[in-house]
Amino acid sequence: MSLHYEVVFTCYLREDTPAPVLDALRWHLGLAEEPPRGYGEDAYAYPLLSPDPHSRLPGGDFASLRLQDEGWGLHTRTYWLDDDMGELVTVLDLLAPYAARSGFGGFFREEDEVRPTLFTFQDGAYDLLET
Repeated sequence: MSLHYEVVFTCYLREDTPAPVLDALRWHLGLAEEPPRGYGEDAYAYPLLSPDPHSRLPGGDFASLRLQDEGWGLHTRTYWLDDDMGELVTVLDLLAPYAARSGFGGFFREEDEVRPTLFTFQDGAYDLLET
């Protein structure tokens, strides 16, 4: 039996985030029909942050990327299978160099777990912190 995880990203990317990074995020969010050309095509076998309309998460999945006063606001909440959790690095590697602020960037938790694992951004890198 597979484990399931709630995965949440809530961070801002710098306003000058390169177009290929934003295109990759749009692909992962399900806002583009094709993966971006020539930008890490191996990493884009399927969208990782696309909301499932039939999600088992209370309140459902959510995904948004939009330009706001603080920069590009990325706010997602999706339900992942344990088989997909290795792909978390794909998204974190995409976001970390362009995080507008140091600190909290989101979390993940196994659906029956009370305490999440946080991810933080600082100096172009990310870190995972168990609570």
